[in-house]
Amino acid sequence: MRGLWDYVTSHQSQLLFDSYQHVSAVVQSVLIATLIGVAVGVLTYRSPLAANLATTTSSIILTVPSFALLGLLIPLFGLGVATSIAALVLYSLLPIIRNTIVGLTAIDPALTDAARGIGLSRMGTLGRVEIRLAWPSILSAMRMSTQMSMGVLAIAAYVKGPGLGNLIFAGLARVGSPTALPMALAGTLLIVILALVLDALLVLLGRLTTSKGVR
Repeated sequence: MRGLWDYVTSHQSQLLFDSYQHVSAVVQSVLIATLIGVAVGVLTYRSPLAANLATTTSSIILTVPSFALLGLLIPLFGLGVATSIAALVLYSLLPIIRNTIVGLTAIDPALTDAARGIGLSRMGTLGRVEIRLAWPSILSAMRMSTQMSMGVLAIAAYVKGPGLGNLIFAGLARVGSPTALPMALAGTLLIVILALVLDALLVLLGRLTTSKGVR
């Protein structure tokens, strides 16, 4: 523990920069995946066939090992940030698509009929009633995707991705040296801490954006 503390105190600037990159990449990826996933869910939830096709396709992506997916994306995006973000977006799609479909299909049809009855258009009903009612389910998927992405991004150091994974890989590459274990431990512990912080922020977001009646 002494070696870990010494390493952290002597490399604060680098650790802060790597932590910022890690969180930034995860947040951007989850936001992009949310936009895509909610759009796919909205377009497919009324058709069981289309909904099953969307969830099955995203499930297949999730079964591809991280190293394999990153390797497959290199010819398209090259090494670096773009490949890492693309992999995180693809991995984040399944929970968001699935929860969007589940949340929308679980809405009582009487509520949407009442909304249409007071003059709301189809898009108005979707935006002002259906999405709001499905929001807790969507937010739950975002929390799941965020936690998963925090870990997957560490592996993206394999393709020169940003974040704390580089610290872990560098530590593992120096096994036997005095700084190897502190480097790997510092990167791992920071990922865990940041994942918990992001999850707490999403819980707070849910409390601020979800009405008491929907909760």
